[in-house]
Amino acid sequence: MKFNKILDLYDKWEFTNKTNFLIFIITGGMLCIIILSQISTYAIKSDFEKLFENRTKPLVDLENLKDTCEINIKDTIIDLQNNQISLDDAKEVLNLSQGLILTHWSNYKESKKNDELNLFTSLIKRIFLPSNQNYKNEVLFNRLLSNIDTKISKIDHYLTSFEPSNIEQLSYEISSVKVYITSLINYDLKVIIAEKKDTDRLLGFLFLFSILSIVFVFLFSILLSILILNNFKKMHKLLEIKVEQKTKELLELNSSLERRIAHEVKNSRKKDFVMFQQAKLASMGEMLQNIAHQWRQPLGSLSMIIQSFQTKMELGKLTTDFVDSKVKDAMLLADNMSHTLDDFRNFFNPEKTKTTFSIKQCIEHSFELSKYILEKENIKHEIVIKKDIVINSYYNELSHVFLNLINNSKDAFKNRCTKEQKIIKVLVKPYKTKLYIHFIDNGGGIPENIISQIFEPYFTTKYKSAGTGIGLYMSKQIIETHMKGSITCKNIPNNLSGCKGCKSALFIIEIPIK
Repeated sequence: MKFNKILDLYDKWEFTNKTNFLIFIITGGMLCIIILSQISTYAIKSDFEKLFENRTKPLVDLENLKDTCEINIKDTIIDLQNNQISLDDAKEVLNLSQGLILTHWSNYKESKKNDELNLFTSLIKRIFLPSNQNYKNEVLFNRLLSNIDTKISKIDHYLTSFEPSNIEQLSYEISSVKVYITSLINYDLKVIIAEKKDTDRLLGFLFLFSILSIVFVFLFSILLSILILNNFKKMHKLLEIKVEQKTKELLELNSSLERRIAHEVKNSRKKDFVMFQQAKLASMGEMLQNIAHQWRQPLGSLSMIIQSFQTKMELGKLTTDFVDSKVKDAMLLADNMSHTLDDFRNFFNPEKTKTTFSIKQCIEHSFELSKYILEKENIKHEIVIKKDIVINSYYNELSHVFLNLINNSKDAFKNRCTKEQKIIKVLVKPYKTKLYIHFIDNGGGIPENIISQIFEPYFTTKYKSAGTGIGLYMSKQIIETHMKGSITCKNIPNNLSGCKGCKSALFIIEIPIK
């Protein structure tokens, strides 16, 4: 039951947490195994170092001490008793032996002071071998040390003031200390063997623990991997269901989106068509006004000619020469009026095929169509073209743009109260593959608060009866969409007349030459 609860709790975890937990377990287990292996190696190494350095070396000192007592002192006493060496030589040898005895014994006791295991080995032995000190008999060891200290002190006393009469006591002390040294060597050997057995046992425990740790980590990793794989399968199925649902929704959305796009495109085309129609009607109104203004004088002249026929007939003065003269004048007027109609009729030609034409001719033709309005408003114009450029584009649409700009300039001049000369100036300059047309007037510029909106559809500062607000919008569409160019506007200082501090509106048209 508890295991099932643990599995249920594990299933509630997020996938990222499960993956991180698995990585943590595997990494932590491997690190534990590596650390335990290193500790085991270090413990064994430390034990062997203690065994051979802190145990064997003191035994060597004890053997040297025993040999010194056995050979140097005892043999020297025997040679002295047999008169093989002199008393002075014997004392010299015995003094030397006295120093060796003290040196070996002090070295042994000094090594016993450092006879302690390192921290890691002691900790491991306390964990795995809690009762590993039974082989040590501190009471016996301390008693042996005390007895040997006593005997060495007596031997040192006898050797310091050596006399032939003390040879028997010295021999006795030497034999006694040999017995104690042998007992101490046996005790140390017993401790060394016991520690070797502990080391082997410790190695076995650590090896078994390492194997069990590896098996545990391996089994736990397999268990977690199986759980995560099952979770993968569940997530995969859920994702397949979600993807299928989203795909279905996406297909429905695409279908509805296509219908909506088709509907919006249709509406946009209707809107553009209405705007073009409105633009054409507005331009037609302007042109009809130009035609009416241009025809007013010829029609008046024709009326006077017709009235002159009636007057001459009533007076009886109607002659053939008079009729021929007046008919000739009337034909000239009619021919001029016919040319005017042809010019304006060609402007509304719906043909969209690109043609090759002179930019100078297109600009001059636009001003020619507007000349009666410009004359009526007393507006002068200047066209500066150093080198005429021939382009391949839409002649009538570009002429439409110029007519819109001319009409805007005319309206701007109406709002001026100054008596300065009204001027429109057009500068044409090619640069690389582009043609730049600067259209400038001294009508006072455009207010800064609306200059960013003048190309928006239906934006106008005129009364509704005077404008539709789509002239500049259609001009922008023609230049940017049809002709792949650009049109921008900004205010610049007035350099066309003597008005200081006044502004001029500058329209910059950029169109490709080819």
